[in-house]
Amino acid sequence: MDERVHVPVDDPNADTEWNDILRKHGVIPEKPPSPTPIIQEALEEALKQAHENRLQGKDLEELDELEDEEDEAFLEKYRKQRLAELSTISTASIFNQVYHLQKPDYARDVTEASQKAFVLVHLTSSLGTNIESRLLTELWREMARLFGDVKFCEIRADLCIEGYPERNTPTILIYRDGDIKKQVVTLRELRGESTDIRALQRLLVSVGAVKATDHRVLQSMQAEEQRGHGNLQSGKNVEEDDDWD
Repeated sequence: MDERVHVPVDDPNADTEWNDILRKHGVIPEKPPSPTPIIQEALEEALKQAHENRLQGKDLEELDELEDEEDEAFLEKYRKQRLAELSTISTASIFNQVYHLQKPDYARDVTEASQKAFVLVHLTSSLGTNIESRLLTELWREMARLFGDVKFCEIRADLCIEGYPERNTPTILIYRDGDIKKQVVTLRELRGESTDIRALQRLLVSVGAVKATDHRVLQSMQAEEQRGHGNLQSGKNVEEDDDWD
């Protein structure tokens, strides 16, 4: 019986003539393909997508300002896309306010209404000292103004559901097609007392009520980033002024 001979191999993945001979005779396995081309291909595709989507979220005025920098046909494509999006939103924007619910009308105003659009219900606190509930009431008004194609409603929790725990307020119920798609109990999973419009927009995107590429979402994010940059710059100027003291 032939005795198996141990063949020394320093590094089976090294590109050496000895390893090539061993691979040819099946002594060591074929070298796995390098991930570099795959990574490079993914990077190139990402850069291509970023370039193609560079006008995403810009409004008509911003597109007009780019006439000297961008190809006219490319700009026209985005103008038509933006006009179509605005037309769709305008047609669907039939709410544009916060609806204060009564329990007898809940089925009609929420469950049935959700057959045609997303409906978000804020179950409010009965206590004026609940900071999160008061905050959400303010944000609800702003969201209703921004997203008129989504129905925003409010009702006091204990009037909607008898015995509903005060500690669970505020609660957000998100309805679509007659069913609750998601519920958020207190604002803890958003940002608590720091919850803002962006956090609620991300919530809308997560349930599919609006698209991540919706120009209202993108513009709001850009405005927030600009405000943040302005605050940082302001803080920097204050620090510089302090140096003169």
